Amino acid sequence: MAIELAYVLVTPYSLAKSRTGGILARLLTRSGCELVAARMFAPSPDLVRNYSEEIVTASDPQDRGTQELLRDYVLRQFAPDSRTGRRRRVLLLLFRGEDAVRRVRSVVGNLAPRYVGGETIRGTFGDYVTDDDGRVTYFEPAVLAAPTVEEARTKLRLWAHYSATDGGLLSDPIAYPTGTTPQRTLVLVKPDNFRTSAGRPGSVLDFFSRTGLYIVGSRLLHLSTAQALSFYGPVREALRTRLNALAGAESKKALAAYPEFGFSIPASVEAQLGQLLGPLYGDFRFDNLVRFMSGRSERECPISELDQPGSEPCLAIVYEGPDAVAKCRDVLGPTDPGQAPRGTIRREFGASILVNAAHASDSVESAHREITIIQPELDDLHRELEAVWGVE
Repeated sequence: MAIELAYVLVTPYSLAKSRTGGILARLLTRSGCELVAARMFAPSPDLVRNYSEEIVTASDPQDRGTQELLRDYVLRQFAPDSRTGRRRRVLLLLFRGEDAVRRVRSVVGNLAPRYVGGETIRGTFGDYVTDDDGRVTYFEPAVLAAPTVEEARTKLRLWAHYSATDGGLLSDPIAYPTGTTPQRTLVLVKPDNFRTSAGRPGSVLDFFSRTGLYIVGSRLLHLSTAQALSFYGPVREALRTRLNALAGAESKKALAAYPEFGFSIPASVEAQLGQLLGPLYGDFRFDNLVRFMSGRSERECPISELDQPGSEPCLAIVYEGPDAVAKCRDVLGPTDPGQAPRGTIRREFGASILVNAAHASDSVESAHREITIIQPELDDLHRELEAVWGVE
């Protein structure tokens, strides 16, 4: 069976209600498809109009009345706010796999009046409410997805066409009360989440949703070794200078394991061992960190391949809002999962100081530097369409 691409559009309402994590977890666990791209959009009137014109089709299993409701919903809810002119936020998630369109659509589900059930994303997060006379009183689809491969191809080409102008790291997407100064911070959902459980990336995002912050940028990427080196560069010197005591203690313990050594090591010598071996131990820990995030340490990667995408996926999210840095760090928890409070991400999902589920910027300055390295504005849609369908 051929490899396909399938998309899901998370609506402005679902984003506003912080349902992104739950939606992503459902898609990853139930579709069996791989997440290959994530991109924020602030749709222009042209994109909204052109997309709405593709919604009502004979190939959609939903009845024409429901399709027309979807078309009208897009025209109203995806378009810029009529009062302020501010564009709304839409998140596009791109999945790849065999029979991906059918699988993703089955997880998304179809809409029907008065349907109540949680088997699908729309059954859980969407609403289609009518009165006794059949008039629609409330309609929220939660997400949108194509019903056929042909429609997925057509609609993805359309969104890709507008990706450079309407997508990326959004500018001024939220109206804040007067006197409020928002911050931006970067969150990385680390590679260990993609290895252990299909739904873990979404579950981690669900924890961040408690901050009440707004997603303004998103990218699924494979950090190159060079990116990992740059991203964690400030950590390197800290590891070389702050691990002396641990290096000395570990050295003492290792030497004590040899009976033929025959004598104990006094505290003064242990300290000297720490001074001598601390920088080497720090470099060792740093190499492990770079390998964990990108797949290869600097020593394992040929110079000519330093900038090539690595083997480990991670999901980058840029959050915006008041006190964004502190809010995300509070939900994240300390570096060591064993020291993290219950209810924090690292306590619930982390395994060790290295394998600790997620990263969040520790200051506004760090966030700016890290966002520059991650480049959430880069457009990955064209690459995926070209790779799978040969569509530029």
